[in-house]
Amino acid sequence: MSRTKIIGLTGGIGSGKTTVARVFESLGVPVFDADSVAKSIYDEDPELIQQMQTIWGEAIFSNHSLDKTKLAQLVFSDENELARLNALVHPRVKQKFHLWLQQQDTRYVIREAAILIESGSHEDCDEIILVSAPEELRTLRVIKRSGLSEPEVKSRIKKTMDR
Repeated sequence: MSRTKIIGLTGGIGSGKTTVARVFESLGVPVFDADSVAKSIYDEDPELIQQMQTIWGEAIFSNHSLDKTKLAQLVFSDENELARLNALVHPRVKQKFHLWLQQQDTRYVIREAAILIESGSHEDCDEIILVSAPEELRTLRVIKRSGLSEPEVKSRIKKTMDR
């Protein structure tokens, strides 16, 4: 079989990426959800936890466990801190993607990531699909599913690359 093609699937928070990814999955196309993998790394990678503790101290921990809400408040309020976190997490996600890709035996796969371009993960993609929706709709979707306030959602939207 020839090399598996990598199709990047991206779009801002609340744009509908996950819905599009589910359509591909229903058609039998393997989908790598980079955002979910990134979230799981926080629980599985003790070296990452140690690095975050060294950088941010106990401010992001509650009862000796990483408090993802506190971490999000810290990094989404400061672009430099978000960049520091991304520099720690994204190489690990990229490594997990390549391990996952080696296990696939298909013509193409989907690599779903909200910050596909910003993280550099687009560089080995053969094609990229951008999912887009009006900001008002995106904001409503995220508020409904996450419980974040409108200002919090709009702040997160502003911190990501424009389509």
